[in-house]
Amino acid sequence: MSIKVTRDRFKLAQVFTISRGSRIETNVLTVRITRNGVTGWGECVPYARYGETLDSVEAQIAGLPDDVTLETLQTLLPAGAARNAVDCALWDLEAKTSGKRVWELLGMPKPGPEITAYTLSLDTPETMQAQAAKNAFRPLLKIKLGTPDDMPRLEAVRAGAPDSTIIVDANEGWSAQVYADLAPHLLRLGVAMVEQPLPAGEDEALIGMDRPVPVCADESAHDRASLPKLTGKYDFVNIKLDKTGGLTEALKLREAALAQGYGVFVGCMVGSSLAMAPAVLLAQGAGFTDLDGPLLLGEDRDVPLLFDEAGVHPSSPDLWG
Repeated sequence: MSIKVTRDRFKLAQVFTISRGSRIETNVLTVRITRNGVTGWGECVPYARYGETLDSVEAQIAGLPDDVTLETLQTLLPAGAARNAVDCALWDLEAKTSGKRVWELLGMPKPGPEITAYTLSLDTPETMQAQAAKNAFRPLLKIKLGTPDDMPRLEAVRAGAPDSTIIVDANEGWSAQVYADLAPHLLRLGVAMVEQPLPAGEDEALIGMDRPVPVCADESAHDRASLPKLTGKYDFVNIKLDKTGGLTEALKLREAALAQGYGVFVGCMVGSSLAMAPAVLLAQGAGFTDLDGPLLLGEDRDVPLLFDEAGVHPSSPDLWG
């Protein structure tokens, strides 16, 4: 068996901004694992917020033995981008080798499309209102916030898309006081959920605070080991493959989170259709889904996922799984 890693760059359709900065492209690692002439592949997005770089993640993958399996991988690498790309490539390889879809291998019902959020990046209220109006036909919008001056942005997006369900992602950008001040307005404006309002290292402040709108853990939640630290702070868990280290752990985290009474939100980094494909399986029946990475790109894989009014559709075998 051989493992090959390549770097791919995808231009974004437009500048994408969150509270931590802006980008005009996304850089991903593509992993191809070949065994007996059959190749499976997967993708990951190294994320600086978690101390990852293209170099560091590529080095992690290069250190794996050639005979790595789905089972041994879980202990050879920690949760994170490197394990994700390899895990998803191994699932794809298993599907192609067996002639079965990954959902069949997992004993899951045949998957269908899931409504996905479409993300509006952080900008001036006027620009965000225009973007909201342009996308008001979408049933679910996610807006990037995370500054002390977000009220005008909230009002502007709601004015631009009066009928869309809105979820808010602060990306750790608020203080406890800012969140407390905004919370009743989130409710007034019909926001359905708010992601990671406080920095992960300061989220103890959420204990005992009113949560008129459900609060979702993102940067505070990675894999099942994260769950004990979320008690009393969060109502939802954002499960991303690049955080859990692949589909294997993500499915176990989903099961554990639901068993402990959390809602499940399936999210993504800004990646291609290859990165989203395994997550579509994870998103089946989730409370919220945000797998809009390909919609934010100006270019995609040769066989992209289908997005239409029904949402994001499961991948064809030509793409993954």
